[in-house]
Amino acid sequence: MRHLFLVFLFGLSTIWSCSPDRHTDLKIFKYNQTSGITSLDPAFAKNQANIWAASQFYNGLVQLDKDLLIQPAIAKSWDFSQDGLQVNFHLRTDVYFHENEVFENGSRQLTAHDVVYSFERIIDERIASSGSWIFNGLVREKSPFVALNDSTFQLNLQQPFGPVLGILSMPYCFVVPHEAVEFYGKDFRAHPVGTGPFQFKVWEEGTALVGLKNPNYFEKDENGETLPYVDGFKVSFMESKKMEFLSFMKGDLDMISGVDKSFVNDILNENGNLLESWDDQLVLFKAPFLNTEYLGFNLNGQQKWVKEKAFRQALNYCFDRQNMIKYLRKGIGFPANNGFIPYGLPPFHENEFIGYTYDPDKAKELLESINYQGEEVVLNTNETYKDMALYIANEAEKVGLKLKVEVVQPSLLREWMVSGQVDFFRGSWIADYPDAENYLSLFYSKNGAPPNYTHFSNASYDSLYRDAFSFGDLSDRLPLYEKMDSILIDEAPVVFLYYDELIRLTHKGITGAKPSAFNALDIKYFKKN
Repeated sequence: MRHLFLVFLFGLSTIWSCSPDRHTDLKIFKYNQTSGITSLDPAFAKNQANIWAASQFYNGLVQLDKDLLIQPAIAKSWDFSQDGLQVNFHLRTDVYFHENEVFENGSRQLTAHDVVYSFERIIDERIASSGSWIFNGLVREKSPFVALNDSTFQLNLQQPFGPVLGILSMPYCFVVPHEAVEFYGKDFRAHPVGTGPFQFKVWEEGTALVGLKNPNYFEKDENGETLPYVDGFKVSFMESKKMEFLSFMKGDLDMISGVDKSFVNDILNENGNLLESWDDQLVLFKAPFLNTEYLGFNLNGQQKWVKEKAFRQALNYCFDRQNMIKYLRKGIGFPANNGFIPYGLPPFHENEFIGYTYDPDKAKELLESINYQGEEVVLNTNETYKDMALYIANEAEKVGLKLKVEVVQPSLLREWMVSGQVDFFRGSWIADYPDAENYLSLFYSKNGAPPNYTHFSNASYDSLYRDAFSFGDLSDRLPLYEKMDSILIDEAPVVFLYYDELIRLTHKGITGAKPSAFNALDIKYFKKN
């Protein structure tokens, strides 16, 4: 291992002989991306690797703060029309694109016309953006995006949709200049030109990506200091989590997200907290992550028992979620006792129990009520979650409920879920945008699969879901969200497993790196001593 580590260091030092961080006076924040980056074009910001990188180079109309509340970005303010069908965004006039050869005068001011261009590009079939779905059924077919003048952008909706600001906070909605797209063509993916806190320096695919501080960035902190604090960032692309961890411990990386299972016992105790021996060197951040893990029932499937509500409820009562997290996840995560909406996202209530606890006697009682006689039900999962599925099957057997765990490839399982060929399956949902509607949409009967893999249909639920659209204010939507989540708990179209949790490690000299529940990487707020 030491030999491999030295080879890696030699290779990286050779590549970065002209790297900015060789100058000791520059503060360069360094992290690794094991999965690699496929594009720096916001239109293809479809995974964490692409999102983290694009977020350093671009801005959207709005952005999320640490509490997942919508805050101004390029737009300094906005207002909804009385009927909720139009949203007018009033843009800042001090936002400029990075200096680049694509502009006649080196740079230029961002205008509402750039927002129109960027949004139209997302839905352009020729672009084939992975984010084209975000405006499906949401915006008006004719003139959905309008520049009323250089500093006013208008969004026209088909129907009122309260969570629209959350959608606009997604990286797909970052604003790009037409000059750069036209100049670079297909290579725009590797030549980002935005308005963000960092401007592009170099990207050697599979080796490293570097961005340097944008000296003309428009955002300031609460004390009036211009962001970002650090002079730049560098991303390496070690595919091995072990190599990533060793590089971090050597000090060549400032942060890692998650801990490789080979080293987790050397860093974390049984409760998932940092061992005392590392307190003077490392900082551990833990935060709720907007991901709900579950087992889903296909309510239109062939297996009769999954169509029985009492059977579904019995499965929810038959295992101890807290023990599952303690022994199978090293204490990382939260038991899903509060419905489908995950911990960290309103209207989640941390101290108000409204869901399922471990109650094997209740599970037996429910099974007896439907005269269940121990018939086998198949649970399909992938290899990653096999241990968890076997744990639940073992606990279910104690109450007389027989599960057979079958492991299939993730791509095949997803195909079966989409086509309805599987009756009982392991699933998860990571938030696309920070609004509970994103989770509740999985059970709206008008939605196909995806996202409604369970084929759940409930008239009261559907009515509440539609009603929630009409409220632009989150506080007005929350009571409806609570009622919908309560229906899901009662009807149990899924077995609620756990809400995920983020683990982020930094060295002592890094501040400002605490993650939000959306797992954003806001390097503009990071400081490096």
